[in-house]
Amino acid sequence: MFDLKGKVAVVTGGNGGIGLGMARGLASAGAQVVVVGRNEAKSREAVKDLEGRGSPAFALAVDVGDEAAVSRMAADVERRCGRLDILVNNAGTNIRKPAHELDLAEWSLVLNTHLTSAFLCSKAAYPLMKRAGAGKIINIGSMMSIFGASFAPAYGASKGGIVQLTRSLAVTWAKDNIQVNAVLPGWIDTELTRKARAEVSGLNENVLRRTPAGRWGTWDDCAGIAVFLAAPASDFVTGTAIPLDGGFSVQS
Repeated sequence: MFDLKGKVAVVTGGNGGIGLGMARGLASAGAQVVVVGRNEAKSREAVKDLEGRGSPAFALAVDVGDEAAVSRMAADVERRCGRLDILVNNAGTNIRKPAHELDLAEWSLVLNTHLTSAFLCSKAAYPLMKRAGAGKIINIGSMMSIFGASFAPAYGASKGGIVQLTRSLAVTWAKDNIQVNAVLPGWIDTELTRKARAEVSGLNENVLRRTPAGRWGTWDDCAGIAVFLAAPASDFVTGTAIPLDGGFSVQS
């Protein structure tokens, strides 16, 4: 039910944080992982990490907000691997400013990195998955898909959009046996959230107080949900948005 041997997975933003945590899970379950990220040095290190888990991984440097670049990525994966079974849309960034201080270029950067890239990569993956007769797409949302944050209006808008995009793709592609789901991470200890802790006063204390598990999530906490949503175990699960948050979203 959880065997991914023979499957090929593309993980955008897969060279660190949540993306690498998910990539590790997929590799450990037997998938070949393609790490997509613009930092080539980090991607090389991620590939070494995944190869150490038995995955014949490789990396591609791609601007996932560029349609032509994404089309080339899909063609390259098909040429090198012959198939694409799993797509994890995880590329991310953030600019922490209230809405009245955010300019259009900053807004567009965040929306393009999260939401537009997920659309473009999913659209490019669709023909390969349809030809294979099955596919799994995992979109990475956030607690800010659910809650507002005064310091991250563009981030919140993009992550809310991820949930709606997930639902739309799920109902459109169900007939092609492609399941599309979203994961909504809570406060995971990553490079992005370390910057948030430095920039947002009291954030660490508030996260620990609000999270019933009493801790920040780790990269390894992201592995299991990726395997479940990529594997046959979730063949009748689609259009969902699953919190991965240590209980943050249900704590009063």
